[in-house]
Amino acid sequence: MNIEKISVEQLDDLVPLFDQYMVFYKQDSAPTKYRDYLKERLSHGEATVFIAYIDNQPVGFVLNYHTFSSVALARVIVLNDLFISASHRKHGIANKLIENVIELAKVSHSVRIDLGTAIDNYTAQALYEKIGFVKDTEFFSYSLSVA
Repeated sequence: MNIEKISVEQLDDLVPLFDQYMVFYKQDSAPTKYRDYLKERLSHGEATVFIAYIDNQPVGFVLNYHTFSSVALARVIVLNDLFISASHRKHGIANKLIENVIELAKVSHSVRIDLGTAIDNYTAQALYEKIGFVKDTEFFSYSLSVA
């Protein structure tokens, strides 16, 4: 397995996986729309994406956004999207991708990595907790749709 931090030039490797990820989350398959979105994020340095390759085939990715914490006066990495193709799950690929995110956080002098997952995504929760992520018990998360 090989993991690479990708650039806009590797969108052809990312888009099919991202499309599968979106379908997993009950969104429409829309590769062109997703390509435009991802190109914008990568072109403007708003996201860092790592792709896992096996035999030169992309099999998983993790997409991270860069933000800040006013309270900590520091950078924060948001591990926003993590996806492994169904045929390659349970082989430690997610672990390896997250290791790259941890290294990204360290080299960018971030104070933490934040993430969210579905309440019923027990597999992901178990993985995150095994790695050392701690479920927040101090704060609730809220969202307001303005679209």
